Amino acid sequence: MRFFLVRHGQTHANVARQLDTAVPGLDLTDTGREQARALAERLAGEDLGAIYTSDLVRTQQTAAPLAKRLGLEMVVLPGLREIQAGDYEMSTDWQPYVDAVVRWGDDPAHTIPGGDSGVGFMSRYDAAVTQIASDGHAAAVAISHGAAMRTWCTVRLGLPADFFASRRLDNTHVVTMEGDPDAGWRLLAWGDEPITH
Repeated sequence: MRFFLVRHGQTHANVARQLDTAVPGLDLTDTGREQARALAERLAGEDLGAIYTSDLVRTQQTAAPLAKRLGLEMVVLPGLREIQAGDYEMSTDWQPYVDAVVRWGDDPAHTIPGGDSGVGFMSRYDAAVTQIASDGHAAAVAISHGAAMRTWCTVRLGLPADFFASRRLDNTHVVTMEGDPDAGWRLLAWGDEPITH
C-alpha cells in the first residue's frame, strides 16, 4: 500500500514550545487551520481509501478539511498518539524528554517518568500501522505527531543516523512510503524531496 504519514498542523502548544502529549491536547492555531486546508489541497488528488488520526484533537482538526473534501470518515486510532511525556507534560524544557527518547536507541526498555517506554511506544504504534494496512486500502493517510513519527520512521524505514541533520519535520509535513508491516516499508518522499534508493 501507499502510506502517507503526516504531522498535525500548528497548535497553541507548538507556539508556546510546550510538551503537549496528553489527551485531548490543545487546538490548532489559525495558522494550523490554514495548514490543514493546504494539506487537503495537496492530498486531494491521491486515491485515498481512508483517513486515520490519533485521539488527540489536533490530528482530527488537521484531517477534517481533507475528510470533508473526499467524503471520508476519520478513523481514530489511539496508537498513533504522540510519545507520552509523562512527568514532563506541558514543560517548556524539552531536553529531558528528548534525551529519554534518544536513549531508546540503546535501551528501548527505558521509560520516560510517568510516560512511554521505547518498547511500549513502538508496540502501540506498530499495532496502529498494522491495523491501517490490514484494512486493505491501496492508499491511506494517517495524521500523527512529530516525535512519534520521527522515532517510528527512523526504526521502520531504517533511516541513517545523519538523516535528520539536514531535514525537518514541520507541521503538516508529509512522509510518503509504500509497503506493509510484513514486507517492510520503503521511503518514497520526505515532504517534497523524492528519496532515491
